[in-house]
Amino acid sequence: MNLLLPFVEALESLSSNKLRSGLTILGIVIGVAAVIAMLAIGNGAEATITGSIEGIGTNLLFVIPGGGQDVRNPKPLTLGDAEALRDPLVAPSVLNVAPALQSTVEVSYGGETAFTNLSGVTAEYSPVRNSYVTEGEFINVAHVLGRASVAVIGTGTAEDLFGRKEGLVGETIRIDGQPFRIIGVLEEKGGQFQEDDAVMIPLSTAQVRVLRRNTSDQVDAIFAQSIDGESVDLAVEEISQVLRARHRSEIGQDDFSVLTQRDFLATFETITGVLTIFLGGIAGISLVVGGIGIMNIMLVSVIERTREIGLRKAVGARKRDILIQFLLESLLLSLLGGFIGILLGWGLSALVGAIAAASNTDLVPLVGVDAILLSTVFSSVVGLLSGIYPAFRAANLEPVEALRYE
Repeated sequence: MNLLLPFVEALESLSSNKLRSGLTILGIVIGVAAVIAMLAIGNGAEATITGSIEGIGTNLLFVIPGGGQDVRNPKPLTLGDAEALRDPLVAPSVLNVAPALQSTVEVSYGGETAFTNLSGVTAEYSPVRNSYVTEGEFINVAHVLGRASVAVIGTGTAEDLFGRKEGLVGETIRIDGQPFRIIGVLEEKGGQFQEDDAVMIPLSTAQVRVLRRNTSDQVDAIFAQSIDGESVDLAVEEISQVLRARHRSEIGQDDFSVLTQRDFLATFETITGVLTIFLGGIAGISLVVGGIGIMNIMLVSVIERTREIGLRKAVGARKRDILIQFLLESLLLSLLGGFIGILLGWGLSALVGAIAAASNTDLVPLVGVDAILLSTVFSSVVGLLSGIYPAFRAANLEPVEALRYE
């Protein structure tokens, strides 16, 4: 069967009512554009979060207090635990270990004040967490042994206190009212985890002057680094065995948790995936509404063209010919709306990216081929489904009754 003639007739019919055709496809345009933009924003947010997690350390493991809910008499993490993990005989897959104390404190300089993340760290913290300085030096062994009143600050905290990120070595800030001399400024990391809003001081200084805990050797977390990416799971098992022996806990009764970057990635990918599907589903409702609009207009078209349908059937047109013509008209409306919607969605994604960049938000919407294909297929299906009933109604009109229709 030659589909060219019905295709041309469908185009002529739609072009004869340009305004109505344009208003009909508006719902499809809005729906497809919303789906494209929402999926692009969701993909961009996922990529941003993933990049931030991957940038906080290489083969990084987080050991934090707290395990199952039924654990009795849980023990805190200590410097002794960190020292035991450094033993290559019991934990050969662990490369570096960095205990830390962490809290939020008030930091001030002159008349400026900021609340920021304070960490009491050792020299090993730098390679484990990929925290390096752009000027000055990082906290070293001498600073820890001497309980020095020195600090390394992040660029976010530097901007809040000084209004600049350079030339800060030698300045003195106050942490909870106590003076600390700046010896270094950290590299800017960006991302969604506010790692640039940070101040680091020697662990020993934090223990006795700022972040006191129940026992003198207690720490809030232990950061560890496996020797390579393939050894992460083995390092987790070795760390767990060492801490179980020290804390005298049985398997399933751990009073600590060992997390990896994969755990964080899996969690955030699940969250962003659900969010993207949710946003895409809301946007998809617009496509359904657009499909209802197409069906409505096609039904009106059948009524308006009843005499034309009767005349065509009287001169030999078959039910199949009428059916194909109306289905083609519906499909053309949805495809045209889908194409315009893709362009509009791409533009909206670019606009959101520009607004995010202007407001210093780390978000770059990503328009994927999957979103374009999904929108195209969905709009085509909506067009076909919306045109089936009007097409069958037109095809089943009796010629005599149709010719007599006023």
